[in-house]
Amino acid sequence: MGAYVSIRGWLECDETQLAALQEIISSHEDNHYTNGWSSPRQHVNWIHYIFYGADIRESALDWFTDQIREIARLPASDDDGDLVQGLLLASHEADGTTEWQVREGQLFITPADIRLGYLDE
Repeated sequence: MGAYVSIRGWLECDETQLAALQEIISSHEDNHYTNGWSSPRQHVNWIHYIFYGADIRESALDWFTDQIREIARLPASDDDGDLVQGLLLASHEADGTTEWQVREGQLFITPADIRLGYLDE
């Protein structure tokens, strides 16, 4: 049957990056795990947030991380030079939890801090 990974977290960006980010998500549409993406009903202030929350099969991890890496590479859209950034936690049924940091145009995956262990209980 395969193991599952619980993925939850957010990305933050500006309006121009949000449109490009949504195009990337659409290009990876699978009519199933793509439904884990969501955003606020109405935008508040200046930063745009998009959230992900779903339990996906381990076999779909490459599909998901490919999206995240593509999103992380989106260029800055103004003189501030702000890139997409965010944080996701991925809890694997057998391998434990990892922290996925989206920053500096990349995806960094590291073991999660022990303080987040309660999320695996």
